[in-house]
Amino acid sequence: MCNDYRLTVDVASIVEDFADLNIKIRFGEGAPNLQASEDIKITDVAPITRTIEGVRGEGDMVQRRSSWPGPNKRPVYNFRSEGREFSSNLIVADGFYEFTDPIDRKKKRKDKWLFTNKDEPIFCIAGIWRDTPEVGEAFTMLTIEPGPDIAPYHDRQIVILDRSAWADWLDPTVSSKSLIKALPPSTLQVEQVG
Repeated sequence: MCNDYRLTVDVASIVEDFADLNIKIRFGEGAPNLQASEDIKITDVAPITRTIEGVRGEGDMVQRRSSWPGPNKRPVYNFRSEGREFSSNLIVADGFYEFTDPIDRKKKRKDKWLFTNKDEPIFCIAGIWRDTPEVGEAFTMLTIEPGPDIAPYHDRQIVILDRSAWADWLDPTVSSKSLIKALPPSTLQVEQVG
């Protein structure tokens, strides 16, 4: 399951992309100094855009830890979305990775596949965040049954929201269940990178 994603664009580009959708990004804790990262993994700190209570069309970008400790102390980096409503955040990315058994049987490591959106420079992953005594505020990615682009690689996938749903995802008056669905076929492109 996806626990490794990529973000190589700068804050100004992210703000511009959101502005194109009439979503204003606030920086309640100051604008983050984002470094391009090919691999954002479990426990890394990364930007998320959170709901601002009572305000539609705006989000607060903060940096938080990816994953919180579960009851068994293992990190919770994915969370099943089926049948639930969420208080939500957007996880900005420009790629994510899935891993499969190696095609070359001599290879010791799994094959690594990079998924990107064919038509957009960034996309948003549906996420939730919690405040925990162990690590403070942390976020995780929601998952669903795989769509057509992911199914050949994994039996679950992260929820990638259609651009038209970003503002609704940040609006707590909109049902999150109505926004969680797989993208249409051929939305994502995939390439083997390892």
